[in-house]
Amino acid sequence: MNILEAARSAFDGIAANKMRAVLTTLGVIIGVAAVISLVSISEGSIRQITAQIEEMGTDLITIHSGGMTFTVEDAAELERRVPTLKAVVPHLETSSTIKWGLTNYHTQIAGVGPAYLEVRNYKLSWGRFISETDVQFNRPVAVISETVVQELFRGRDPLGETVTLHGQQFTVVGVLEDKGGMFGYYPRNLAMIPITTAQRVLRMGWIHMLYGQLTDREASAQTVQHIQAIFSHRSGGREMVYVESQEEMLKRIAEAHRTGTLMLAAIASIALLVGGIGIMNIMLVSVTERTREIGLRKALGAKRRSILGQFLIEAVLISMAGGALGVWAGYGVSRLISKFSELQTAVSVSSVILSFSFAAAVGIIFGVYPAIKAARLAPIAALRYE
Repeated sequence: MNILEAARSAFDGIAANKMRAVLTTLGVIIGVAAVISLVSISEGSIRQITAQIEEMGTDLITIHSGGMTFTVEDAAELERRVPTLKAVVPHLETSSTIKWGLTNYHTQIAGVGPAYLEVRNYKLSWGRFISETDVQFNRPVAVISETVVQELFRGRDPLGETVTLHGQQFTVVGVLEDKGGMFGYYPRNLAMIPITTAQRVLRMGWIHMLYGQLTDREASAQTVQHIQAIFSHRSGGREMVYVESQEEMLKRIAEAHRTGTLMLAAIASIALLVGGIGIMNIMLVSVTERTREIGLRKALGAKRRSILGQFLIEAVLISMAGGALGVWAGYGVSRLISKFSELQTAVSVSSVILSFSFAAAVGIIFGVYPAIKAARLAPIAALRYE
C-alpha cells in the first residue's frame, strides 16, 4: 500500500465517524486559536508601545536624577561638551489648575526651553513656541495643548488671551497638537512655560530631568557613557544620574515582550496537549473497533508499515484539520478583540506557522502509539477478536 492508498483509507476512517472526528478536533482548534489570539494581543501591544516610545522624540536621550540635582546650566554644559548631542533641554513639571474667566481645568505645567518642541517631537497647531528671549527675560507666556483649548475656550481662539497658572497670569502664545498617552507620558492637559519662569513661579531652583537629542542614533551607547562620565566625575565617582537612550528602552521592551510571548504561548499550548491526548484516546478506540479489519488486511498481505501509515495519517489529518480551523478561529478572535476593546492585536505569520506546525506535531506524537499498536496486532488474534 502506497501513501495515497494509506491516505484514502485514513479519510474513509474519519468519514465513517464524522461526529467523533469533529469533537476530537475541538481540542486542537481551541489550542491553536488560544495561541494565535494571545500572541496577537502581545504582538499588537508591543507595536503600540514601540510607536508611542518613538513618538517621545527623535533619537531621544533621557537623563534622570539619581540623587543629583540638575540646573538649567547643566543642559547648556552637556550640549557644549558632548558632540553627539544635537540639543539638550531642561524639564520641570508639576500639576496645577489653569483658569480663564470662570472656567478652571486641571493641567500639567511644564517648564521647558526653546528646543523642547523638536527634541520631544511636539508640533504646533498654531501660534508660536517659547523663544530664547522668553527664557532670558522670564516672560509669563504659555503654550497650551488642544485639549486645554477645548476645555477652557470652547472653540474661541486662545492666542493673546490671559490665563491664570499657579496663581500667576500668563499670555497664551501658542497651541500644541495633542499626542497619545503611555505610562503617564504625554498628558493632553499641558501648559508649557519658559523654564526660568517655571522656576520663579514654582520657587524651585533645580530641574526634574534633562532631555537630549542625538546627532546620530548609532552613537546612543557612546553618548550615554559620555554623559554618565561627566556627572560621575562631578559627584566624585558615584553614580548619581540615570541615563537612558530610546534604543535601550526599545531593547528592554522587546526582551520583555519575547519573554511574555513565550509564556503566553506555553500556557495556550496546554490546550493543544489536551487536544493531543484526545486524539490518542480516539485513535486507540478506533484501533479497538477496527481490530477485525486490521486482521483481515494483514491476512491479505498488508504490511506493518501500511497499517502504521494509515492510522498515523488519520491522526495527523485530524490534528491538521483542527490546526487550520484553529488558525481561522484565532484570527477571528483577535479581530473581535481589536474591534470591541482598546487592545490592539496583530496576527503575525510566525505565530500562524508555529501554531499550525505544533498542531501537526501533536498529531504525529499522539498518533504514533495507536498506530504502532495497530501495526503490531497479530493477524490470527485480530481475526478472532469479537
